[in-house]
Amino acid sequence: MEARPSMVPVSFEFFPPNTPVGSEKLKAVVAELAAVKPQFFSVTYGAGGSTRDKTLATVRDIAALGHEAAPHLSCIGATRANIAELLDEYRAQGIRRLVALRGDLPSGVVTAGEFRYAGDLVAFIRQSQGSDWIIEVAAYPEYHPQQRYARKDLEHFARKVAAGADSAITQFFFNPDAYFHFADEVRALGVRVPIVAGIMPFHNYARIAQFAARDGIEIPRWVALKMEGFMDDAASIRAFGLDVVTRLCERLVAGGAPGIHFYTLNQSALSLEICRRLGY
Repeated sequence: MEARPSMVPVSFEFFPPNTPVGSEKLKAVVAELAAVKPQFFSVTYGAGGSTRDKTLATVRDIAALGHEAAPHLSCIGATRANIAELLDEYRAQGIRRLVALRGDLPSGVVTAGEFRYAGDLVAFIRQSQGSDWIIEVAAYPEYHPQQRYARKDLEHFARKVAAGADSAITQFFFNPDAYFHFADEVRALGVRVPIVAGIMPFHNYARIAQFAARDGIEIPRWVALKMEGFMDDAASIRAFGLDVVTRLCERLVAGGAPGIHFYTLNQSALSLEICRRLGY
């Protein structure tokens, strides 16, 4: 289908598979999602490096298939030497895009390492390696769940961008007004980088609701009630979820969102269908 003027770049996020079978399945998912010509595929990274090797292997597989891969890089529990070593490994694989995050402390770990915030990590990469990397950072339209004051969260985000981020990807959300308000607020603080909208299709409503409750993300009451009303009617949940998320994406693009980043949970069907409905 010919591209429409309103279309924006899309990207997709995966987590590293735990088994060889999962790795092979993910390669098939990558091949399916590649049909919409995404800007890149990102791969998450366990806190404190618990999935470092798996992230590297997954990134290597994606790059070997001819696609741009963007590994997550968590500063919690890391040292400057650790990060420099990882960057050398990614450079050797031809990787040039990163998603720089603070991350969460693993269970039983009491030290945060040499970096306190993602902004410290971004600053270190820029100071030590200049403009060699495209650096994405996280944004929270409904504010970071560990930040009590919204204004401080906005200021922290602005400082993180000023440290050298090229663009931002938001936590997933279902309220477009939250995204537009956040964008207006950080623009007023001088932030000019693209803020890409993070989108979570309703792969499994109960699971997504758990994620949302944990991270302080609002699922509109009318959506929650309708989903709960479907009970075990998987077909109705899927159809309704596709309609809700497609309309969300349409409103975001119409309102000026510069890109859409899908949290795939290593599945292709829902993200592909939403992209098809959007005209990709």
